[in-house]
Amino acid sequence: MDYVLLSLGIVLVILGLLGCVLPVIPGPPLSFAALLLVHFTSFGNISTNVLIATGIAAAVVTILDYVFPVWATKKFGGSKRGVWGATIGLVVGLFLFPPFGIIVGPLIGALLGELTAGQTHNQAIKSALGSFIGFLLGTGLKFAVSGVITYYFVMEAFVR
Repeated sequence: MDYVLLSLGIVLVILGLLGCVLPVIPGPPLSFAALLLVHFTSFGNISTNVLIATGIAAAVVTILDYVFPVWATKKFGGSKRGVWGATIGLVVGLFLFPPFGIIVGPLIGALLGELTAGQTHNQAIKSALGSFIGFLLGTGLKFAVSGVITYYFVMEAFVR
């Protein structure tokens, strides 16, 4: 049973890291679920404090991931269309121009979203940059938390 849980944990860790970039996959919660799985095997001996801290961090970062793009877009004078454009641009860019589409897609998507909202070209660029900055903040935080969780997972499952 330990190897089944460990195998499922490996899949969840990989999905968790992918979820830091893909907007439809909740990265940090999946990484945390992997950590929980390895905890319940004979391989893992993770302290309660680490589990609580990483669980809280995964939940907070997941919430902030939705807040940052909206906050940054509004801070730079953008609209909801800019946020939606950035999200759609991420998905399209990911499939059409990997790996650079992950960076360029949200920026172009936010710009197009703002232009369709009727903003001037200069204002649309400013708003798109805000949306892009918010996207980068959220993605960076998700990678940081999922990275820490992945570290604990690897240390408990393979190194210890």
